[in-house]
Amino acid sequence: MKKLSDSYYNKCIYFVSNALARKIEKIAQQSWDRVNLAPSHGYLLMLVLEAPGIQPTVLSEELHLTPSTITRLIEKLEQKKLLVRIYEGKTTNVYPTPKAKELLPKLKECVDDFYASYSSALGKEESTKLIQSMNRIADKLAG
Repeated sequence: MKKLSDSYYNKCIYFVSNALARKIEKIAQQSWDRVNLAPSHGYLLMLVLEAPGIQPTVLSEELHLTPSTITRLIEKLEQKKLLVRIYEGKTTNVYPTPKAKELLPKLKECVDDFYASYSSALGKEESTKLIQSMNRIADKLAG
């Protein structure tokens, strides 16, 4: 009889990647709780703080999210008075508010805490390699 550990399902990228995503999401949520933001909101906000006037299409590319998801994230952050959109013709530019700027040190703490949490479990070298591999794989599977 075949051992369960040898089964196809335990080697399937679909299940393994989803299990990893759930575990990483839990660590990320714990790290971002201190600012009452979901990790995706926090990272988007940090990109806008880093590049005021950034366009949603750039945010979409940077965060590997669909344009509609970026729009929903921006809307939520606008409701929290952390972002504003300014329209110039057909171009939309996203800017941080003063409230967002005040939050930046805490946002950086969240990123540092998240990195410390997963890199202590995986090791810094393995963490770096994993992220590089995942980016490369995501690019290959895109489209």
